[in-house]
Amino acid sequence: MSDFPSHTLDTAPAAARPDLEGAQQQYGMIPNMYARMAEAPTLLQAYLQTSETFANSSLDTVQQQVVLLTVSRINGCGYCMGAHSVLADMAGVPAEVTDAIRNDTPIGDARLEALRQFTRQMVEQRGWVGDEVVQTFLAAGHSPANVLDVVLGIGLKTMSNYANHLVGTELDEAFAGRAWQAPA
Repeated sequence: MSDFPSHTLDTAPAAARPDLEGAQQQYGMIPNMYARMAEAPTLLQAYLQTSETFANSSLDTVQQQVVLLTVSRINGCGYCMGAHSVLADMAGVPAEVTDAIRNDTPIGDARLEALRQFTRQMVEQRGWVGDEVVQTFLAAGHSPANVLDVVLGIGLKTMSNYANHLVGTELDEAFAGRAWQAPA
C-alpha cells in the first residue's frame, strides 16, 4: 500500500532507527514487517518489547510458536505464517507440529493440541471462553500462568497481523520457502 512506506535505515523516523539497526544486527536484514512498522516507531517498539517479554513467558519455545502460528492462521496473516514457520523450523519445532497448524489439522501431541485449541477458542471468542474451556486446558497439563501467557501471545500476534493486513507487508525472501496463503 502506497500510504505506508517500507523504511530503510536512511528513511526511517529517527525513533525507529535503533530498532531497525538491532534487527539488521540480529538477522542480517531488516524484515519487511519491521520496515513497515517503522513508520510508527511506537508500534515497532511495542512489538519488539512484547516479543521479548513473550519469549520469557511460562511457555517454552515450541509452545510459543504454537500460539503465534495459531493466532496468525486464524487471522489469515500470510506474512506471519511464513515468517513464524521458518522461525519455528529454526527453533527445532517439529515440522509435523507447524504443518498441522498451517493445514488446520490436529497436532499429534495432545498437550500441544490442547494449547492450539485453547488459543483458537480465545481468539475466536475474543477471550470470552467459559470456565470449562479453561479447565480443559489446565487438565491437559497447562498452568494458570500458561493461560495468561496465551493472552500475551494473542496480543503480540494481533499487533503484527493487523498491521500486516493494513500495510500489505510482503513476505521476505528469507521466509519464502514457507510461504502460506489463507484459504479462500
